[in-house]
Amino acid sequence: MTPEQNAALLDLTHSSSIEELWDLHCRRMAGFGFDRLLYGFTRFRTATSLGDPDDFIVLSNIDSGYVTRFINDGLYRSAPMVRWALENDGASSWTLLRMMMESGTVTDDERRILEFNAQNGITAGYSISFRSLSDRAKGAIALIAEPGMSQADVDAVWDASGDLIQLMNNIVHLKILTLPYNPPNQTLTKRQREALEWVGGGKTMQDIATIMGLTPATVEKHLRLAREALNVDTTAQAVLKAALQNQMFNSDA
Repeated sequence: MTPEQNAALLDLTHSSSIEELWDLHCRRMAGFGFDRLLYGFTRFRTATSLGDPDDFIVLSNIDSGYVTRFINDGLYRSAPMVRWALENDGASSWTLLRMMMESGTVTDDERRILEFNAQNGITAGYSISFRSLSDRAKGAIALIAEPGMSQADVDAVWDASGDLIQLMNNIVHLKILTLPYNPPNQTLTKRQREALEWVGGGKTMQDIATIMGLTPATVEKHLRLAREALNVDTTAQAVLKAALQNQMFNSDA
């Protein structure tokens, strides 16, 4: 790699927040012709679902109206490249979509998604599905070509720089997993985080009250509000979810 490419990778690893990392990555990918990105990650995948969309990590520089329909309205469930990402690891050209269309293997729901994407200028690109050691976790990113680029143009870019592009996206994915991510309406206060941290450390309610200089009733209030913020039923679930979101044991949270 060139010194400039090495510097670009170091910049990614030095990012101190998801916002900083994502802004930098969007600008790097635009340099290859991918001016729109859509990243998604879940730690709550089951055999039949990707979990609650409110628990997804979703990052994108696409128009928010598109993202809202694609994620919140559940269109992603029928998206062909999402299905591909769930069944595969690595990178795939969207030439796969043309092959599916020509072979007649596209369902009516998938065809509607492709038409919806085309209406939003999303017709050419590449998808990367990240490998996970956990069956519950899955992450992927769509790299969408800028207007005027054909899929043949995208494939030519990939032939020339695909390894570097995939490396940069792998680094970004791994970096995201280390940074605090607070979904809308799920951000904990400092006191709520602290109480959950002590629960995670095995302390009793009385121990936590003494350590925090509060009454047990006030500690329980913080834990209740934490459960409500994280949309879970038990404190154990709150500890797990906050830890998975990197909201705990992190001085920068």
